[in-house]
Order: sequence, then C-alpha cells, then structure tokens
Amino acid sequence: MKTIIEPFKIKSVEPIKFTTRGEREDILKKAGYNVFMIPAEDVLIDLLTDSGTSAMSAKQWSGIMDGDESYAGSKSFYRFEKTVRNITGHKFIIPTHQGRAAEKILFSNVGGKGKYIPNNTHFDTTRANVEFTGAEAVDLLNEVGKHPEIKADFKGDMDVDALDAFIQKVGKENVPLVMITVTNNSGGGQPVSMKNIREVKEVCKKYDIPLFLDACRFAENAYFIKLREEGYKDKSVLEIAQEMFSYADGATMSAKKDALVNIGGFLSMNDEELATKCRNLLIVTEGFPTYGGLAGRDLEAVAQGLEEVLDENYLHYRIRSTAYLAEKITAAGIPIIEPPGGHAVYIDAKRFLPNVPPHEYPGQSIVCEIYLEGGVRGVEIGSVMFGKYDEKTGELIPPPMELVRLAIPRRVYTQSHIDYVAEVLIETYKNRDKLRGYKIIEEAPMLRHFTCKFEPLT
Repeated sequence: MKTIIEPFKIKSVEPIKFTTRGEREDILKKAGYNVFMIPAEDVLIDLLTDSGTSAMSAKQWSGIMDGDESYAGSKSFYRFEKTVRNITGHKFIIPTHQGRAAEKILFSNVGGKGKYIPNNTHFDTTRANVEFTGAEAVDLLNEVGKHPEIKADFKGDMDVDALDAFIQKVGKENVPLVMITVTNNSGGGQPVSMKNIREVKEVCKKYDIPLFLDACRFAENAYFIKLREEGYKDKSVLEIAQEMFSYADGATMSAKKDALVNIGGFLSMNDEELATKCRNLLIVTEGFPTYGGLAGRDLEAVAQGLEEVLDENYLHYRIRSTAYLAEKITAAGIPIIEPPGGHAVYIDAKRFLPNVPPHEYPGQSIVCEIYLEGGVRGVEIGSVMFGKYDEKTGELIPPPMELVRLAIPRRVYTQSHIDYVAEVLIETYKNRDKLRGYKIIEEAPMLRHFTCKFEPLT
C-alpha cells in the first residue's frame, strides 16, 4: 500500500488549547519574543524539540509500574545496563538524568584550557559543556553539508581530511577525544555514513585518540544507513547500530530522543580508568552509579524504549512522516535543508528571508511569525543559538547557516496535525515580505537562546 500509517493505536489523549492571533500577540510580547518562554499550554502544535516529548508506549508505562526503586543495585538498572550494552557493546554503562549530564561529566574529565574537541557539528549543550571547561569545540562538517540546497545521502559526515590536518596542527596531545553526532542535529538532522565513521576511526587510531558518538538519534541514523548505504539493506537496524558503536570507544546519549522517554540518558565507554573518574563525578553530581539521577521506573522506560526504537515499522513511519511535511512545504516553494532529516524539517532562513541579515536574526523572525500565524512553535538554529561576538569589535560572527528547526515529537502528532503545520508555514511564506528582523535586548553569556529577550525592529 502507498499510504504510510502510524504503527500504533492511540490509547490516551491530551486536549489542545486553541488561541486567537490577538491572544498570541500578547503571549509572544510577554515572552520577550522568545518562544522558549511561552507557556506550553499556549502552543497549539509544539515542534520546539523532539527531546523528551515522545509519547510512551503501554509497555513503557507498565515498566514504570514495575520499576525497582532500590537506592543501589536495582533490577531496573541491570535491565537498563544489559540493553545499552547489547546495543553499544561498551563495557562501562553509566546512567545519567539526560544527555547534557553525560556531556558535563565526560568533558569535565577530559576537557580544559588548551584542549580541542572536534565534531562533525556540536549541538548547543555539547558545545556549552566543552567550552565551560575552557576547551574549544571545533566543527569539521564535510563541504556538502554546508549547502542546504544540495541533495546528498550523508550530509552529516565529518570532513576526514580536515580532521587529520587539524590534529596535526594542534597536536594529538591536545585532542582528548573526537566526537561524531548521529544524526547531525545542527547540520539539519542529516545522517552520517558507516564509511565515514570507519574513516574517522582510522584517523583516531593513527593518533591514538578515542572516538565517541553523540548517539541521541542513533536508530534514525542506522535506518538511513540501511536505506542509503551499499551493503546494508539486508541487515537489521540493531546490527547496523551495533556496527556503528563498534568503531566508538564511548558514547553519550540523551535518551529523551531515540529511547522514546521523557527523561534519561547515559555515558558509555571501554576505558576503565576514565569510567572510574566519571563515576566519581556522577556520585557527586547525579547520584549512585546504579541510578545516576533517575528513578528505577525511568530506567525501565529507557530500556523498553531502546528496544522499541529499533523496530523497522516504527522507523519507516518516523522517517516517512518527516519527509511528508518536507514535501508539502517545498512544493509551495519553501526552502529547506535537502533532503529532510529524520527528526525534523529545517527551513533555510537565508533563502526564506534574503532581505533580513544575520545580525537581525532571520530565523527568529520566522519562528515568531509561525507562532503568531497558527500557534506553531519551532526553534531558531542560527545566529541566535550559535552566533558569537568579535572580541575586538563586538560585531556578530554568524554561523554558516541560518535555520529554523521544526522537530517532530515521536508518536505524538497525526497526519492532520502535520497538514495544519504545513498550512501555517505556507501562509507565512506567502507573507514573508512583511516580516521584520529582531534585536536582542537581554542575554546570558552561554546558551543565550533559552532565556534571551528580543524586540522587533521597526
């Protein structure tokens, strides 16, 4: 059949609050024109993030009831550990309350002033946790990944030659690890090929540097490999994921993405000495090593979700439903990162609003307008999130791309919801000549996009 249906039935529902445009104008103004500050009940369709927003399954909810809340050595931890180890193959599994906790623990142990962490593209919390230690986060995305309009199978790949040259430049002793983000979130949710992971691993072996995966969306990445890379179409998603992790010496994961849960994460590795250091810091900041800031019920839900996410019927629906939104809006002329990624559609704000320069934040302008138009909440991934200031002139240094991400929560919205989103986006695009830029009037020194305040330019 041509129609792709949801591979699940709806068992529980949550009402959506409807608002008028006039009401949304007041809400947005009170929020300082920052959609992060809008109360969730005032959002009609929430595409701010796919992190922690999944609908859990009946088996996950039953696992919550079965969770063992023992402080130390709960059976829920051992199920969690067994499941994670089966997928990653890593010796040491450390639970954390979410991905940024895993990042904080890892980079606190390996980072520091004078150190460099190369990645295909760091996402916001990863970059912040690297730079908080005094180390420098370095993005080495392959060239095709920097061009939204070009269609290619694996635009999330790291530039392997650039990695080799960079290590030679700064010295291998100053690169404590190399990281690959799968899928590449900041680069448009684009997948990374198995070939690229192997090639990066070879460079790491050459210089005796560990390779880590930022594995938030490992299952989506594995499914893209199955669909697009030669030699993998007859392998299961689990087998592909296991091969991906086999090239890595460790991983961080926010389970709030591909583990289909609302909270949770882990840090895994093969280095016993580093694992001991990480566990020591875990005890200080998160909790005992067999719960790591999570309740036993959360560990049960993560373990179950990691099994469910590998179901190919689910992944087929997941990838296809994201592509469905992309096809509807590109048919109306809306420019996006091509081809669409797994968890989100990324609007190319530079081409959407060519007359709004980066220092006036074109992505933020689109984000505000789609909320006003239809109560849809997306997020800017451009000069607000990743822009920096020149230390001498104070002028904005923009990132390579100005994007708006529309992240689709897992198992939450139906096709009619997505049709509505497309209608809102198309109407906004028709009226794009009326959109204006914004200026920041208040901001934090790090991760400013979460709390900064804006004013519209007249």
